[in-house]
Amino acid sequence: MTFQVTVNPSGSQFSCDEGETILAAALRAGVGLPYGCKNGACGSCKGKISSGSVTHDNHQQRALSDAEEAEGMSLFCCARPDSDVMIEARVIASSGDYPLKKMPSRVAKLEKLSDDVMLIALQLPANERLQYRAGQYIEFLLRDGKRRSYSMANAPHLDEQITLHVRHMPGGLFTDQVFGSLKERDILRFEGPQGTFFLREDSDKPIILLASGTGFAPIKALVEHMIYSKSTRPVTLYWGGRRPQDLYMNALCEEWATTLANFTYVPVVSDALPEDSWTGRTGFVHKAVIADHANLSGVQVYACGAPIVVDSAKRDFVQLCQLPEEEFYADSFTSEADLVS
Repeated sequence: MTFQVTVNPSGSQFSCDEGETILAAALRAGVGLPYGCKNGACGSCKGKISSGSVTHDNHQQRALSDAEEAEGMSLFCCARPDSDVMIEARVIASSGDYPLKKMPSRVAKLEKLSDDVMLIALQLPANERLQYRAGQYIEFLLRDGKRRSYSMANAPHLDEQITLHVRHMPGGLFTDQVFGSLKERDILRFEGPQGTFFLREDSDKPIILLASGTGFAPIKALVEHMIYSKSTRPVTLYWGGRRPQDLYMNALCEEWATTLANFTYVPVVSDALPEDSWTGRTGFVHKAVIADHANLSGVQVYACGAPIVVDSAKRDFVQLCQLPEEEFYADSFTSEADLVS
């Protein structure tokens, strides 16, 4: 049995097989619904069910609360239609330009960027390239059927190798391997490109980039892409960490600020210790944005990092700083503990 899904206000339609999620069916049909983790943890694919009914798989309450579900809201990554449905969601143009590919890759380099962040450089098979948009991610295909997602930290034009920034989560299925047994020349399989976090190039609005921790990885790719495409849009990067060493590529950001016109860098540290001798901005990184920009009505915001940072930024920027909700683009980094199996 198949069901018909209609997306408003675009009017897009696609079929959804019984037992298939709305998001999976949309991706199969080339309809660009927003999404992030695909595991019911980040909330990026949240929308409204206007008519019809769905059954939700397990998901995080912070992504979709019981109260929201009772009001007709839905997480399309874990919503399986019980009938024909009509949904309300933005359709993202160009999100399906590059098809999903499953590829083997060889670990070309492992480099510790800090005590708990590892750079992994992946070498693709000869004469193969992964086409993607700066900001997107790949999913590693692990032997037990599980998947782990990491954003690509290099722009598409620098695709001879794909680089990732992996933070060690002690006890983590994949990150313990990365920081323990993984070695150069090992083979890893992945699927990509994934996600709808990428630069909206049909706008000339100033840009605020907001990163926490390894949320810097896709932000770095965005900046490299804007440099390559000779973008003239004003850009301000706010990068937050608990301590200065969490800003593991601080020197690169300072170099951008020195060499690029219309680029400003604001590092923010929340829990510096006396021995850090930190003299820069302190507190929550999104609060630094608010302190500098009382009115965000004329900008676009691209935010990446921990869910609490992304969620707080969206709420406060929209409520306190007049940011149009549709101009907030985010990739919420769920940890292995957040993922719903």
